[in-house]
Amino acid sequence: MSKINRLVGSYSRFVGLPWRDDAAAAQRVVFCIYPETEELRVRAHLGEFELATRQEGHEWVTFDLTDTFAQWMGEQEYAEAFFAMPSQLKMIDHHYLEWLEERFINTVREKNAGSNHVIALYGVGSLFGFLKVKAVVDSFAHHVSGRLVVMFPGSFENNNYRLLDGYDGWNYLATPITADGVR
Repeated sequence: MSKINRLVGSYSRFVGLPWRDDAAAAQRVVFCIYPETEELRVRAHLGEFELATRQEGHEWVTFDLTDTFAQWMGEQEYAEAFFAMPSQLKMIDHHYLEWLEERFINTVREKNAGSNHVIALYGVGSLFGFLKVKAVVDSFAHHVSGRLVVMFPGSFENNNYRLLDGYDGWNYLATPITADGVR
């Protein structure tokens, strides 16, 4: 059985467990962790995650981060100046994050996502170099009354998450799910 099929199985078993209504926002976050080399396979299997979610009686909504930086930058009055001096991009992270959070809130409202919904966040690898995944999850989690599932291309070791295995990770209170099960 492939790693992705095992990850879907682990996720399915987890999403089928009873959900506590009194869980804090950070406790309602789930990271589905897989090697970054499996990103395209995970995207190809998103429908299986959705099916597993729906079979357990929950609703499914996706939020794709893949092209959001380009969309945000395209709306900026000074976009050309940023491209002329890329070092200035370091100063834009909070503006980009605010823009992302607004889009996320709109999606949650448009889909009428409630306490029985899973909101799957994918394309998080596209944040690399622009925003920390932790900052995005922190800003999104309190807008989700169901579960926020983060499709995470990276690793989880010793309670430490590392996006794309590219830099030092961080510790987070989410539930990690891997191909080998819930940790």
